[in-house]
Amino acid sequence: MTATTASSPVPWPARGPLLTRSGWGTILVALLVVCAVAPALNLWVPAGSPFHLSDYMIGLLGKIMCYAICALAMDLIWGYTGILSLGHGLFFALGGYVMGMYLMRQIGTDGVYGSDLPDFMVFLDWKELPWHWALSDSFIATLLLIVLVPGGLAFVFGYFAFRSRIKGVYFSIITQALTFAAMLLFFRNETGFGGNNGFTDFKRILGLPLATAEMRMALFVLTGLTLLGFYLWARWLVQSKFGRVLQAVRDAESRVMFCGYNPLPYKLTIWVISAVMCGVAGALYVPQVGIINPSEMSPANSIEIAIWTAVGGRATLIGPIIGAFVVNGAKSVLTVHFPEYWLYFLGGLFIAVTLFMPQGVVGLARAALRRWRGQAGGAA
Repeated sequence: MTATTASSPVPWPARGPLLTRSGWGTILVALLVVCAVAPALNLWVPAGSPFHLSDYMIGLLGKIMCYAICALAMDLIWGYTGILSLGHGLFFALGGYVMGMYLMRQIGTDGVYGSDLPDFMVFLDWKELPWHWALSDSFIATLLLIVLVPGGLAFVFGYFAFRSRIKGVYFSIITQALTFAAMLLFFRNETGFGGNNGFTDFKRILGLPLATAEMRMALFVLTGLTLLGFYLWARWLVQSKFGRVLQAVRDAESRVMFCGYNPLPYKLTIWVISAVMCGVAGALYVPQVGIINPSEMSPANSIEIAIWTAVGGRATLIGPIIGAFVVNGAKSVLTVHFPEYWLYFLGGLFIAVTLFMPQGVVGLARAALRRWRGQAGGAA
């Protein structure tokens, strides 16, 4: 092997496979569960059977998969780029509001007041739709706006923030302030977003009724496929040259600049991608849950996204997905049996992970696996 001369560029390490054989096997199992096993257990197994998957569980799992997409998006900017956002709940809610506006228009004259206007506008004595509702009756326009609205806001905010070299705790505080300001704006009735009640009472999507088992399962499958697609895309992204620069920015931004790279376009690109992923998650969340209101923009929701990522394990991609399922699964149980202690549990969990499991659940599992292999090798 010849040594690299001083005048020749340093070669990039060879890019490995997207997934190992076991990794592709896990993806295949996940596809089968989402597309075949869950629908069969819900739609075709009788409700009295112990193998029946209830409508409640389908709704809960679909909601958690939306949260997992947000956690995956957080891992791209926090785990791989070193940017801690405490405002990603805003992008999630914006995607949800865009979808909610379309679903409100789909109600048509089936509302309480029998008007083409949404019920809350009739109640407030509005005579016509505001300008920002102009494209809300088009499903194609809605799909575009789900991407463009959170992505556009993220681009504008990120450009000025990153150009000003705002980072660390200051960036986190600014993102939380932005989210809180947006929440206060959406609480106002005159903005045309339903005030503190938001949007609800959805009836149809693409002219098809929402309140059917088939539609509920279709949304569940679509959410699962979206989560798997985003995971594979994120894997490809972090293993590319672009992803390696992001990790270099995370570890030593000043050295990256000294090497001739401008961090701004890299940070801005991954920031916008992360925001769009949250917007898509919000759009999938709303028709499954049946409501969207300004509380989705609360600072606590954005902090929870960071907690899911930390609990699962930063810079692992699969860890935040696991963290979203672990934390929200525990939340579903504890808020029923011990509702007054849920927040204490969440805070204690975050402290325990920070002190004793800095690499999260995935890091703990990997360390245990290495120890087991070492003991097995020593015994052999």
